[in-house]
Amino acid sequence: MKTLVVAATKAELSFLYQHFSLTEGDFVESKNFDLLITGVGMVATAFALGKHLSHKYDLVVNLGIAGCFDRNIELGTVLNITEDTFAELGTENRDEFLSIADLGFGENHYTSRTQRRVGLPLAKGITVNCVTGSEKSIKKLMDRFSPVTESMEGAAVFYACKQLNIDCLQIRSVSNYVEPRNRDNWKIGLSIKNLNDWAIGFIGEMN
Repeated sequence: MKTLVVAATKAELSFLYQHFSLTEGDFVESKNFDLLITGVGMVATAFALGKHLSHKYDLVVNLGIAGCFDRNIELGTVLNITEDTFAELGTENRDEFLSIADLGFGENHYTSRTQRRVGLPLAKGITVNCVTGSEKSIKKLMDRFSPVTESMEGAAVFYACKQLNIDCLQIRSVSNYVEPRNRDNWKIGLSIKNLNDWAIGFIGEMN
């Protein structure tokens, strides 16, 4: 059995590619793990996993950077996201939001499907189509979910792994705080380095 490493972009795993001397493809097979670059967003992620996810994998590790709602968490911190929610999947009922779970059409909340301990702080995430960038939107999301992080893929990976009953980890490195958009405050380079350092160590332990 193998591990499938999943990320939205090659840039997020640049050091991992270098460390393991991987070819520059979107789907790379190696002896102990395979790597899948899905593209950004939950639709691209679901499509890519639909093509490549199978029972030859006993673990999926979703890696990426994320925005953080909690300013007590330092930028560059690597987190284990143990639960994730499709934040926008539902309907507006005037000023009230009803999720697809409220409507009886399915689930919108998923949890990490593994008992593996990875030694990282645990956190709750949300998955969005539109990255949050206004005080009004931030307040609504905090009131509804009390999330720590937001990404554009995490819940989609959890969803796919649940369908096939495959263990899954979601590891996110904090690149920015969720706030009105201000690129000057971001630390993408630091967050990618820290994410890759963790991933290289974790994968190396499996070899």
